[in-house]
Amino acid sequence: MMNRIFYCLLLVFIFTGCKRNSGVKVMYLAHTLPQSHPVHKGILEFKRALAEKSGGKMDIKIFPDGQLGSERETLELLQIGSVAVTKVSAATLSNFVPEYHILGIPYLFRDKQHQFDVLEGEVGKSILEKGSKFWLRGLCYYDAGSRSFYTSNKPIRTPDDLKGLKIRVMNNQMAINMVNSLGGSPTPMAYGELYTAIQQGVVDGAENNPPSFVSSNHYEVSKYYTLDQHSSVPDVLLIGTKYWESLTEEEKVWVQEAADISSQAQKKFWSDSVEESMAIAKEAGVEIIIPEKSLFQEKSKPVLEAFQKEHPEMDDLINKIKNQ
Repeated sequence: MMNRIFYCLLLVFIFTGCKRNSGVKVMYLAHTLPQSHPVHKGILEFKRALAEKSGGKMDIKIFPDGQLGSERETLELLQIGSVAVTKVSAATLSNFVPEYHILGIPYLFRDKQHQFDVLEGEVGKSILEKGSKFWLRGLCYYDAGSRSFYTSNKPIRTPDDLKGLKIRVMNNQMAINMVNSLGGSPTPMAYGELYTAIQQGVVDGAENNPPSFVSSNHYEVSKYYTLDQHSSVPDVLLIGTKYWESLTEEEKVWVQEAADISSQAQKKFWSDSVEESMAIAKEAGVEIIIPEKSLFQEKSKPVLEAFQKEHPEMDDLINKIKNQ
């Protein structure tokens, strides 16, 4: 981690010099995704919109493909001011900002429209702002789809089919509790190790959205993809509070407006990517299973109940989401 920090500080030093010479304020944005990913395409739209809004006075230098580290590492770089902007999953962010845990509750959102009505409304904006006390100010949400189960040998048609299966999950308590509630054996593991782990039978499967299922090539070692859509954890575009406070009021408006434009554009990029990914998986012979989601929803209810018992202070936010 320290090597990455020194490397990043060196980059900042180099590019700060370029910024002074050109007269353009350059923001450094790091993320972990490949350049073919719909989120990266959304970030490119952020860059384009910011240049337009600022009349060329602001620009973004993008470091994709995990060049500056994992999601957690880029968050730490944001906190110390070495990087201005990053994109992370709300699940990762929940380790810093507790309110983001709410967005991982199974079947919290009724559908896609409900999800974005919440995220782009009062509740979603209030959660974005809560990160400021941790030096992580949210700008907007990006669509990361719905997460579903995929397995190598045994199809999942009902929750009972998960019994005895080792399912890779993110190192996030909500995801762990969700798989436990459905009868599976949650197995936190680095994403980069997952392909080999499925191939060698270390785990029986995992859960993720269609573009990630395909871009990771996990469809090559997983015969079944069950669209139970148990959670819809968004991605979050963040700016370091230290960097944000260095901006003028006019620059802050440009940045926020550009982020909002990119959020709307990214939804279309995501939708197109889901359609393309599902076609690739089907062509490769993956069996796409459409289960009765209500069975999974009913069995995962204890996750919400346990969360409310542990975090009664968040009841108001949860009720606002349910009633919206």
